[in-house]
Amino acid sequence: MSPKVLVAGIGNVFLGDDGFGVETVRALSAHPLPDGVEVVDFGVRGVHLAYQLLDGYDTLVLVDATARGGAPGTLYLIEAEPEAGGGAGGGAGAGTQGAGPGEGPVLDGHHMSPDTVLALLGALCAGTGATPPRRTLVLGCEPACVEEGIGLSALVAAAVPQAVRMALDLLDRPAPDEAGPPRRELRRTP
Repeated sequence: MSPKVLVAGIGNVFLGDDGFGVETVRALSAHPLPDGVEVVDFGVRGVHLAYQLLDGYDTLVLVDATARGGAPGTLYLIEAEPEAGGGAGGGAGAGTQGAGPGEGPVLDGHHMSPDTVLALLGALCAGTGATPPRRTLVLGCEPACVEEGIGLSALVAAAVPQAVRMALDLLDRPAPDEAGPPRRELRRTP
């Protein structure tokens, strides 16, 4: 049985380059993928992503705009470190701003960063007995502009095909020729 992998495109298409993850998974879905790989456009629905992960995945690949100080269009591949105590990645205190002792993460369904999603996943797994992904990767792109507006900047749009190639390499599958197998339908969360 092949390992289950979830490639999750996240971001807000109404905030310019924040739509990088959504555009990248849309392009990725045009390629044949190995068995066990799901590509889903989650957009800004981080709570849905956390619940989807309860289905049991070996690897999670988050595709998102990732501001790290590089030149716009720079791609990053980041391996998330598991939190102390066995939770999913994100780092200490992820998503817990404003929470008092024993209160857990403060959630806002419209402003859930990957760290917040992973913190929520840790809490959900602890409550349900589910297992978080063993490995979490972030395929990120340095944004040029995340102000209101639809469409990626030229530099970030130019990085999308390279991000697709990186994702295919991660999935251990070379990019097919233009006349390759039929496209795969991109699944969107409700």
